[in-house]
Parts: sequence; C-alpha cells; structure tokens
Amino acid sequence: MKAAEIRRSFLDFFVERDHTEVPSASLLVKNDPTLMFINAGMNQFKSVFLGSESRPYTRATSAQKCFRVSGKHNDLENVGRTSRHHTFFEMLGNFSFGDYFKEEAIAYGWEWVTRTLGLPKDRLYATVFTEDDEAFDLWKKIAPELKDRVRRFGKKDNYWSMGEIGPCGPCSEIHIDRGEKYGCGKPDCTVNCECDRYLELWNLVFMQYSRDADGKITSLPKPSVDTGGGLERFASVMQGTPSNYETDLFLPLIAEVEKISGKSYEPGPAGTSHRVAADHIRALGFAIADGGLPANEGAGYVLRRILRRAVRHGKLLGIDEPFMYKIVPVLTSVMGEAYPELVSRQDHVITVIKSEEERFAETLDAGLAQFDRIRGKLKKTGGKVIPGEDAFKLFDTYGFPLDLTEVMAAEEGLTVDHTGFDRALTVQRERSRKASKFTVDLTVPSECSEAGPTEFEYDGFAIEARIVWIADDGGTIVLDRTPFYAEAGGQVDDLGVIENDNCRFIVEKMMKKGDALFHLGRLERGDPAVLCGKAVTARIDSLRRRRIMRNHTATHMLHRALRDILGDHVQQAGSLVDPNRLRFDFSHFKPMTPEEITKVESQINRYILENYPVSIAHTSYDEAVKAGAMALFGEKYGDEVRVVKIGDVSAELCGGTHVASTGAIGQLRIVSETGVAAGVRRIEAITGEAAYTRAVQHENTILKAADLLGTAPDKIVDRLAERLNEIRELRADNKKLRQRQLAGGSDDTTPAEAELGGQTLFLLYKKFEDYSPDDLKALADRLQKENKPTVALLANDSGMLASVASKSAVQIGAHAGNLIREMSKVFNGGGGGKPNFAQGKAKDLSGWAEAEQHWQRTIESMVSGK
Repeated sequence: MKAAEIRRSFLDFFVERDHTEVPSASLLVKNDPTLMFINAGMNQFKSVFLGSESRPYTRATSAQKCFRVSGKHNDLENVGRTSRHHTFFEMLGNFSFGDYFKEEAIAYGWEWVTRTLGLPKDRLYATVFTEDDEAFDLWKKIAPELKDRVRRFGKKDNYWSMGEIGPCGPCSEIHIDRGEKYGCGKPDCTVNCECDRYLELWNLVFMQYSRDADGKITSLPKPSVDTGGGLERFASVMQGTPSNYETDLFLPLIAEVEKISGKSYEPGPAGTSHRVAADHIRALGFAIADGGLPANEGAGYVLRRILRRAVRHGKLLGIDEPFMYKIVPVLTSVMGEAYPELVSRQDHVITVIKSEEERFAETLDAGLAQFDRIRGKLKKTGGKVIPGEDAFKLFDTYGFPLDLTEVMAAEEGLTVDHTGFDRALTVQRERSRKASKFTVDLTVPSECSEAGPTEFEYDGFAIEARIVWIADDGGTIVLDRTPFYAEAGGQVDDLGVIENDNCRFIVEKMMKKGDALFHLGRLERGDPAVLCGKAVTARIDSLRRRRIMRNHTATHMLHRALRDILGDHVQQAGSLVDPNRLRFDFSHFKPMTPEEITKVESQINRYILENYPVSIAHTSYDEAVKAGAMALFGEKYGDEVRVVKIGDVSAELCGGTHVASTGAIGQLRIVSETGVAAGVRRIEAITGEAAYTRAVQHENTILKAADLLGTAPDKIVDRLAERLNEIRELRADNKKLRQRQLAGGSDDTTPAEAELGGQTLFLLYKKFEDYSPDDLKALADRLQKENKPTVALLANDSGMLASVASKSAVQIGAHAGNLIREMSKVFNGGGGGKPNFAQGKAKDLSGWAEAEQHWQRTIESMVSGK
C-alpha cells in the first residue's frame, strides 16, 4: 500500500464518520510564542481545545506537516542514524472537540488499523495509563482479540500535558510487534523497549483534565480527543520495509542522491549520509514552500542548520558542489499531489536552497580544514574536548552551527565545551550591542504615582494634555495623552514641542516603557519642580509627520507590488520609515532586473493616481487574518489588532501612521535595489516632494547632457552610442599601435647600454603610466628574448612590477626573481619569481626615480660576483 493511499484512506475513513477534513496548517507558527514550528497535528486546533475559539464542526481530521528540530521535540541528532527519526514528518490525526470520547476514539483506531489497513490483530498491542481503568476496560470490550496485550504504563509513556498548566490527560497507544529480527535480543524486550521491534503506530490522547498553577487537577466540562500517528511509520509497516527510509516516501529521494554522488545506498551506518540528505530535503522543501528562509536567528537559523548539516553529509559522499537543490523536483513528484504548494513554489524553493548552498560553500572547505587543525592539536596533547573559543570560531568565521561541530566531534571521539562557546557568544553579542545601547532612568517618583498608561492619539498634530511625570532634570516627560509616535514597526519617532505659558520642552526622542510613552529631550523654559500635573499643548512637527505618513503608506503598497511582480514568496524582512525615505527589506534570492523595478514603481504610482482610501479597523487577530490581512512572520500580536486597509490593494496589521488616501503620496521613485544578506534584498525609495525634486534634478541633468552632446534630449541615447563606438574604435587602434611598438621596439622601450661590474649590459628601468598588465607582460616577454644581456624593471601606474633578465644576462649572474624581491621592499610591496622573469606588486611608487640607482647597484653586485 503506497503512502499516498494510506494518507487518503485515513482521511476518507474519518470523513465518512462525520469528521471535517481540515487542510494542513503551515509549518511556520504565527501568534504562538510557545512554538517555532508546528510539531503536532493538534497545534492548529490549540485555541479550540483551550476554548478561546469555536469552529463550525466538533469533529476534525487532518494530515499535518510537522517539524521536530527545536525545543523538547528535537530529533535532529538522530536523523539518518536510526530507522524512524525525522526532522519533517506527516502526522495523521482525528480530533473531537467535546464530542465523542474514549470509546469512539478507541473503536475508530482499532477499526482503521485492522479493517482498513488489515494489520494482523495478533501482532498488535494497546497501552494505557496505569490509572486509566476506563480505557483498559474499553480495549478489552472493543478488541477482545488483544487478550493480555493491553498493557499499563506510567506518566512517562502514557500521559500528556499541553504545558505546565492547562489541558492534560491519559493517553492510549497502538503498537505493532515487527518480529524478533528487529529486536534487541534481551529477555525482557517488550512494548516501549528502545529497540525497533515494538513500534508505536498511533497515540490517542484523552484530554479530560486541567491543571492549574498550583498543580491542582480538575475535570474538564467537555473532554476532548487528540490523536496522532506518523504516516512514515504506517508506510514502513504496510510496505514491509526495515525502516521508514526504504518506503516510497524516501526511496526516490535516496535514488537521486545516489545519482548525484555516484555512491550506492546501503542500509545501516554506510547509508547515513544518503538518509540525512533525503530527510533534510523534505524538511527544507516544505518549510521554504511555507515561507521560511534560512537566517541567522529564530526559525530561519534552524533551516540554515539543517541545510548545512546536509551539505556536510554531501561532502562525505564526495559531492563538492551544491546538490540539495537538485533533489527538489523529485520531492515535488513524490509529495506534490497532496501538497500543491510544493508544485507552485518549486522554483522558489530551488532558488533559495541553491543560494544558501553556494553561500556555505564559500567557507565550508576552510572550516573543515580549521576543524582538522583543532583535532590535530587535541590529538597531540591527548585532549578530548574542543575548546569553546574554537567552536565559536567555527561558528562565527566559517558558519558551522554548534550542533554540526558537535556531530563532527563525536565522530572523532571528542566533545565540545558548551560553556566556553556560550561565553564567547555572549561576549560578541554584548560588544555589538554597546554601540547602540540607550539607557535612561525612567523610575517614576512617588509624587507622580498616578502616572499610568499614555493614550496615543492618531488624529491631530497638536492636542491638549497633562504632565503626569517629569524627571528632576527636566529631560524626560510623561503625558496622559500624546500625539507623539514612539518608534515601532520601522516607523521613527515624532519630534516637536510640549509647551504652555510657563514652559517649553523640545521633544528629541520617544521611548515606550510598559504602557507609558516617555518624551525625551530638553526643557528650554520652566521649572521641573512645579510642572507635574500642569496642562500643556503637545505639538508634533507636522511637516515631518506628513512625510513619514506618505512613506509608511507607500511601504505597504510596495509590499503588495513586490508580491504581484516577483511572487508570493516575498515577505517583509525589515523596514525603516523616516521623513526622508523608506527602506524595505524583503525575501528574494536574486537581484531584481531593471524591468522588474520599473514594473513595481509603475504599479505603485498607479495606486497613487487611483487615490484609494486608507481605512483603519480594529478587530481580533484571527478575524483579521481570515479577512485576508497580512501579518508579519515572527511578529507577536495581541488579542486586538489594528488593520490598515488601502482600498482593495493591501490590508496589513500595523500600528503606524498613514495618509488618508493614496493620492496624498504624490509620487514614488525607487532610488536603489541592493542585497543585504543571503536571500534578502533591499529597496530604498522616496515619495512626495523628495520624489519631485529628484525628477527635476534628473530632467536638468538630461538637458545638460543633451547640450554637451549637441543633440535633443530624446536623442541622447543614440548620440551616446555613437560616441562610445568612436571611443572603442580609437582604443582598438591605440592597442594595435602599442602592440606594434612592443613587438618592434621603440625609443621608450629600448634598453640602454651600460657598464656594470665589469660587464656590458642593456638596461631598461621604466614606469609606464598607461600600460595595462597585459601590455607590461608583452614587453617583458620581448625583452626576455633579447640576444644581448638585458635586464629590465618595469612598472605601471597601478603598481604592477615585472623584472626581466635575458638568457645571456642570467648566464653572467643576473636574477630577475632576486631583483624583484629586493626592489619590492623599496616600494613597500612583495614579489618573486624565476631567474629570467618575476612579478611583484608595489604599494608606493613615489620613490621610483630615486630607486633606480639602488636597482643598478643590486645588478652590479650580481654580475660582479661580489
């Protein structure tokens, strides 16, 4: 039975029993600070189980994409080394939200594995929690064939908790005995042994209790069911394979690795690298298709670690070039029908993986050499622990994740000093933070204890407010309400003044602490001791704010245009919105073409001309996302969110300030498009008067250029093409002339006769201002062939040096290599070579003329034998 058939039969089985088939959620978790990736089928139903969300169904079934590479569910170390550990797997599950409970869950489970799959009943086992008599009795009733194969186990194996507090309850598992050949041979080998004989297939979790902060357990009013079974294990059992890796989910991927490496796959330790590559391409392919990108922190760093681990295993297979990206089409062919996102985003996945592989390749060989040096040093001293500083250097300089270093160390019988690594990492982070660290004492004195949340007013550039706290030195003020925006979401602080008849405070910076907004600056007039509680006018710099608003709204439209033109893999990776420009970082793995930039710019300016209204709405996060609003990956949102909607162009969760309609932006011009990191591009743009000023400047430049070229503005390109052709022709003629001069000799390239050390020599010591390296080499070649004893030192204006000694000059003692070494010292450079020809590089040729005598004296000592 193929894996795809198993998956489909499971979902159909439960749909026929009134379950709603729910598509797999994205691997990337949003709005749940407890998770980095989806690691179980119940994750997408967590809010339903907790009672904070209701859905139009009480029974559900799904095939959920899962990732287990972080937190307590971290299988990365074992991937490729065991038969059943994976970074990515599919969890088949059925769920009851206060509907059916233990009896139905057990009956459904038994029916599917025995009737639908046809697994032999005499090889199946069921386990229950030690104290769960109800589940034990139900198994005896529903599956009497099990007889004594219903076993009780403790909390370690058969009890589940969502966390330290919250839903919890006993669970029941279905296991299969795969036979003695998979066992460990121990007399007490049985269910839950660590060997591969008794394989857990399915876990049925019964959520019937809730644990509070004090550890008190109470019964839930509506007990629920959460079940999960790995498709890969079901496939292994149904296909009779010794491990998951021999199933039809993995064999095509392994075959592609064999094809690329030229190394045949073998079960057991010899096939570890094949298995790692096959497993990791599944993890990477699905995660990147869901919007993930390799990065230096968070979920992105997990993906980077996985890919770099795979690349290193490719190296062990003799693969010295990027190869993981080549497996993606095979992954699509295996899984694309069930998960169409793999098909639609295949090109993007390939581009991301290839780019990341190429980036790591730049340091991989050097890093492996560094590891070998560390290992060699320990071998000499008898050490067994790689110092933390060395592990950190592999991480910081060569891009080796710590766990990769640990794996390599373990292969050599070594360990890594974690404490030293963490210490080095902390020192580096503190060093990088110091330059930008800003601290201020924001302790509120008791006389202003009523200082509480500051109400931020989006509307109005000047409002009436009251001072609820002011620092003793007058440098910081807190108001009960303010129009001053504190930097957040990429938008910079507002600036302005706070004043009344008796005081004037210049706001130079904003800071948020808790729910209070602190205005930092300087008190130009007034006594801090008497200002607490006084009414004031808070006025922002309105011209500056309007520019910021234009840029911020334009940023949202830029995001939409980039996704339309480049694809929906584009995600915001950072932004800056200030009064002078907007800067937008986004995920994309190659430079934009000029045509793409023009399309994006044109689309945004069309939005501006359409004068779309910009509206603000407040709603719940879930409702906003369901309505199509875009949330930023990695951001955490509260229960209520603010949605900024631009006509039918864009809807994003955003707390910033915006124009009332797109026409207020005026126009937008993209100033630059550059790369800032692997897979991250950056666009800088300007709007409003800045865009207009730039357009005027460009127009004036065009008019001046047309005047200089003696043509009309619309003919500049044609005229420039003519001039460039003329220049190219002149350069070609000049090159031919120089080649004739070099071949035949000319006055300035002809060596002069001289007597040195009792020998007649022909010397040429000359610096050529306009000679290319090729020109210099051609002249040196000609001089080497001279029949008379010729010695030359040549240089060009870029500092290249060439030293020549003809055959007859070498015979009497001249040595071009020794000459270049000596003269390079004079010019603060270096070089070397053979007796007849040598090259070098000079850093400073300012003393060229004065150094000629030293050169001649060096030649004299050579040919005189002194």
